[in-house]
Order: sequence, then C-alpha cells, then structure tokens
Amino acid sequence: MARSRGRGAGAVSALPQNRDWGWGWGRRAEPVRAESCDPRWASLGRCVMPSTAMKKKVLLMGKSGSGKTSMRSIIFANYIARDTRRLGATIDVEHSHVRFLGNLVLNLWDCGGQDTFMENYFTSQRDNIFRNVEVLIYVFDVESRELEKDMHYYQSCLEAILQNSPDAKIFCLVHKMDLVQEDQRDLIFKEREEDLKRLSRPLECVCFRTSIWDETLYKAWSSIVYQLIPNVQQLEMNLRNFAQIIEADEVLLFERATFLVISHYQCKEQRDVHRFEKISNIIKQFKLSCSKLAASFQSMEVRNSNFAAFIDIFTSNTYVMVVMSDPSIPSAATLINIRNARKHFEKLERVDGPKHSLLMR
Repeated sequence: MARSRGRGAGAVSALPQNRDWGWGWGRRAEPVRAESCDPRWASLGRCVMPSTAMKKKVLLMGKSGSGKTSMRSIIFANYIARDTRRLGATIDVEHSHVRFLGNLVLNLWDCGGQDTFMENYFTSQRDNIFRNVEVLIYVFDVESRELEKDMHYYQSCLEAILQNSPDAKIFCLVHKMDLVQEDQRDLIFKEREEDLKRLSRPLECVCFRTSIWDETLYKAWSSIVYQLIPNVQQLEMNLRNFAQIIEADEVLLFERATFLVISHYQCKEQRDVHRFEKISNIIKQFKLSCSKLAASFQSMEVRNSNFAAFIDIFTSNTYVMVVMSDPSIPSAATLINIRNARKHFEKLERVDGPKHSLLMR
C-alpha cells in the first residue's frame, strides 16, 4: 500500500487494488463490487447503437451562417477554430450519433438554415423534425442584419416544439460574441437574453453567449450535455465521495472525446469561475496537437509548491482531473487511487449501473 507522508491522524492511504473488488479497503472506503465493462462501449465517437442505447434527439437550428456547423465541428469532430472557415453550408439536415457515457447517445440533427429549408421544417417536415425532441439548441448570430426574421423563425420553432415535444429543453446561443466590442458584450447579451426569454413563454429557455475563439463554447455545451445525463446526481454523489476519500480539493470529470465537463466536485472556492471551460479548451487543443505528431494524449501532471493537478484517463468514456493542495502527498498515491476508482465509475456510466455509492466510514 502506498502512503503519503504523515499528516497526523489525517494521513492519506492509496486505495489498494484487489482481484475481486474494483475498490479495495482504503482508510475510509467501503468495498464496492466491480463488474467488467461491456466491450460494446470500448470505442468512442460515432457508433453503431446497440438496442440498449438511450438515444436523445438534439435539434441544432438557426439561420444560415449563424455558426451551427462550426461549433458542432469543434465540439464533436475535433476541428480547431480557424479550420471551420472551410466548412460549407449545411444542406437540409445532417444527422450524427455521438456516444456519451456508456449507453447515452446524442442523436444530433444539424438543420440547414437557408430560408427554403426553414420553411419546409415548419410545413412538410414538421412532425419528422420536431417529434421526440429532448433538446432544442437555437443559434443566433449576434451581428445578424435580419434579427426580425431570426426571431420569427425561432418563434415558429417554439410553436412546433410546444405541439410535438412540450417537455423539450430550450437553449439559445447568442453566437459570434467575439465580434462585439468587449465593453459592450454584457449589455448586448443581457438585452438579447431578456428578449428571448420573453418570446419563449410559456416555454423556458436558457441563454449563453458563445464564440468559437474562446472557452464560452465549452461552457454552453457542457451545460447542455449535463441536462441529458440520466444519472448525473448519482455520478456527482460518487465523485464527491471519491474526492473526500482521497482528500482532493477538486475533482472534474470530462467526456473523453469532446473534453466537455460533465461533473465536478470542489471543497474550496476558486477565484476563476471559468476555469473548467478554459481547461477543456486547453487540453482539447493539446490533444489535437499530439494527434498531429502521431502521438496520443493519455495523462498529465502539473505540480508546484501550492498544488498538484493530475489529468488521466478514467473510464472508457471519461478523463478525470484531480487537484491536491497538499504537496506532501506523493504522485504515486493519487495515481493509484485514480486507477482503483475506475471500475466503479465504469459501472456508473450505465443507466442500469449500481445503486450503491462509494461510502465514507
């Protein structure tokens, strides 16, 4: 058993791996039975969906040129911002299936925004487009010269959603905010947000300001995906227990392919409220740089006199980031704890996963 150097009664033990238990017996951990991960979930990205997949239909809509396909390509297809300039306009509807966390699959409908297509969505294709929608994401170009038409199409979407999928969650992205002068961004976004919330009644919408050139895009999409994770409360509870067992200051869980933050726990307030999205953006860009050199990113450790941060592969669908403020805890102890937690969190990714959690004692 690897141990940290003494902290009195609070010394930290690395949790040992056991042949029969995903978690061994740590200082405060109860054993949790671990099962082998279903090999069908070993791959990432687009997938052939087994019958047990939980499919969530996501509509991505907005006027042509608003930036829908660019943001989708950055989040899901590993584009960097400058490469989106070569993307053409979306013709009609582009479908893609993206796996998240085991058997959750996003059925993403990227709907072309040309006037002809938009009119067809509300007439001949109305039932097909708007039936069984879990999430509507409507993208507005903040510098659009046809704001009135944009709002008209948005209201038409809401009417179709209210008729066909009244329980759908609505998100509005005020996009290309990098084109607005920095001192005007808060004011302009607040005005647009108020207008959109008023127009959305009786439905409720959540608004985000976004740009492909900074971390705001990751903040918006992390928040959207968070709403779709079926067992997110159980995941957060286990993440909290894991952090407390290893005495971490903060633990973040990232989706492996997109590096969107899907869950986190912190025991100390941090000054930078945008740090999650910044980390997502930085690591995603670093992963892409590695791939250009025919190398694969697996793990990273950053350490100074104030903290140590570990980013490592966690489950088949996630990375984990663990932040420790006690420099006396050796890296090996934290890495062993991360390794020993993997099997338990693999099971949690499945909707029919364990009802028990990592317990404190």
